[in-house]
Amino acid sequence: MSRIRQAYQALVIGSGVAGACCALRLADQGYHVALLSAGDFLGDGNTAYAQGGIVGRGQDDTPSLLSKDIMQAGCQHNHVKAVNHLAKCGPDAVREMLVERLRVPFARNGDGSLAMTREGAHSVHRVLFCGDYTGKAIMDCLAEAVRNEPNIRVMTRRTAVDLITSLHHTGNLSFRYCRTNQCLGAYVYNQDSNEVETLLADFTVLATGGAGRLFLHSTNAQCSLGAAMAMAHRAGARIMNAEYVQFHPTALFHRSKRLFLITEAMRGEGAHLLDRRGDRFMGRYDARLELAPRDVVSRAIVDTLHRTGDDCVYLDCRPVEHELSERFPTIHARCRDIGIDIDREPIPVVPAAHYHCGGVFADISGRTSLDRLYAVGECSCTGVHGANRLASTSLLEGVLWGRNAGDAIGARLGRGRSANQRMLRSIPDWQHPGQVQNEDPALIAQDWMSIRSTMWNYAGINRTEQRLARACEDLRVLIKDLTSFYRKTPLSKPLIDLYHGCFAAGIIAMSARSNRQSLGCHHLQ
Repeated sequence: MSRIRQAYQALVIGSGVAGACCALRLADQGYHVALLSAGDFLGDGNTAYAQGGIVGRGQDDTPSLLSKDIMQAGCQHNHVKAVNHLAKCGPDAVREMLVERLRVPFARNGDGSLAMTREGAHSVHRVLFCGDYTGKAIMDCLAEAVRNEPNIRVMTRRTAVDLITSLHHTGNLSFRYCRTNQCLGAYVYNQDSNEVETLLADFTVLATGGAGRLFLHSTNAQCSLGAAMAMAHRAGARIMNAEYVQFHPTALFHRSKRLFLITEAMRGEGAHLLDRRGDRFMGRYDARLELAPRDVVSRAIVDTLHRTGDDCVYLDCRPVEHELSERFPTIHARCRDIGIDIDREPIPVVPAAHYHCGGVFADISGRTSLDRLYAVGECSCTGVHGANRLASTSLLEGVLWGRNAGDAIGARLGRGRSANQRMLRSIPDWQHPGQVQNEDPALIAQDWMSIRSTMWNYAGINRTEQRLARACEDLRVLIKDLTSFYRKTPLSKPLIDLYHGCFAAGIIAMSARSNRQSLGCHHLQ
């Protein structure tokens, strides 16, 4: 039984760039916000790992040119309205939120103007950056602003268990006869007290990030398990484009749980991909060479590895004109630590799961198909990315849609659209019948290995109908077993993560199996 029961005007689940921007925007309007982080501190997620940069407005750039690049990278599978909105309003949001308000220390030219670089599939130089640690620089500034905002209550070490909805959870039968379902907050596990808290809210925002850690090889943070998609699906919200999982072509080939990302900006600055013999192989696959979209480069690398029998390819940074230790200090230091001098030798790289282009359906304002529920950032599917994301648009989408959702929720609160108080009072605290102490870390580790191996081998970079059928069947059995186990066992952080992850993996695999069209990140052989 939950001992904590609190109500807020807005509950934001996830504290990366999208969640933090949304919370700040609401706090600026005078509303009280609870901001949840699954980790020990704000930004304990993917935002801080973003190296390359964030799209701004280049000198020779236009919204129509940016829209064209996004659509081309997304294989024309994008939502045109969302793409045009991002292209028109995104750079202004970056200037307003990051440059002017937060004073993020983006690189500058000698005359004081913002420096711009170019990345794969971009027509012009339009990407703002802070060395090769852009995401960390943005997150540091956001975290400081959030901590200084009295209207935001930061709650760390909290993991959402389930969304609270009027039709599923109310104890008042009359509310179950309502025509529409509403999200009224979430049940949240407190890792310090080992209790489930009932956090009620007029509006709830999902901002939990992506699903990259469902795959065996990933550049993502540990928390990227598809939790928002799993919870939203169970609550009845619409999921879109779940099959489109982007694999980053260049992750450092080195034994570790999270593969270290080698930013695409290196290729934008002139680095070449080579096979073991030193041949520059991208010319066989695309006229844009190393600056082709990520799905093209990833498949080219996989094909080269299959053809040569090698374990990795190599990224040669010697053609880059900049001083590498200054332009890419994080990568330079990381490679040096494991014995690679990138000034003199190429970096061994392999593709890894990186970004989820699909997720919880959300409109321009971040509204989902479930009333009072919003989704922003990587966990959402706005249609901006289509079948494949254009480089450095993820942080941009997070800033813009975080702002949009904050404004939209603020407007609804300003019009007196709070949740029905009788309905909120009718929501019971969390009750869990499970009392069997049978959680075994070895079994959980084995289940994770099964999920990640299944997703990598059967629903990874190259897919076939047979592989996807096998993935769906294996995951269906595992979900059934886990659901039974989940109901009998007291909750814990590892068990909640496993349940969310297995459920999300099943959604991705089933979506991939139902889509017979090979497009972008969803590549059928």
